[in-house]
Amino acid sequence: MQRFLNLLDLVSERLGQLCGLMIFLMMLGTAVVVVLRYFLNVGSIPLQEAILYLHGSVIMLGIAFTLKRGGHVRVDIIHRALPENRKRWIDVAGTLLFLMPFAIFVFWSSLPYARFSWSVLEASSAPGGLPGVFLLKTLIPIMAALLFFQGFNELIRMLNKKA
Repeated sequence: MQRFLNLLDLVSERLGQLCGLMIFLMMLGTAVVVVLRYFLNVGSIPLQEAILYLHGSVIMLGIAFTLKRGGHVRVDIIHRALPENRKRWIDVAGTLLFLMPFAIFVFWSSLPYARFSWSVLEASSAPGGLPGVFLLKTLIPIMAALLFFQGFNELIRMLNKKA
C-alpha cells in the first residue's frame, strides 16, 4: 500500500514540475503574442489557442499537486485556532464529504462529454485554430481521477498521523 501511495505522490510531483514548464511556455507565448500584435501588427490564432490549451492543462494537471502541497483555498478562521487533532478530523471529514464526492461526480459526468469530443475529433471553431480540443477535454476526467487519488493519499496520511 505504501508503494502505491508513494507512486501517487511521485505522479503529483512530476505533474507539478510539468505544470511549471507549461507556465513558463505560457509566459513566453504571451510575450510573443504581444510583440506580434502590438509591434508587428500580426495576429496568431494558433499561438493564442496554444496558450489557452496550456492554461487549461496547467489547471487540470496541477490540481493534485496543489492538493499535495496544501495550496488549495480553505476557510481558516476556525481551523487555525483548533488543536492539531481536531484540525485533522475536520480535514478528514472535508475530504470524505466534499473532495471525494466532487471528484467522483466530475469524473462520471465528464466522461460522456469527453467521449463525444473524441467521437467527432473536436477541433477549434476559430478559423485557423488548433485541432485537438478533444485532447483538452480528456483532461477533465483525468483531473478528477488525479484529484480523487491524491485526496485518498492525503486521507490515508491524515488517518495515520499520531494524535
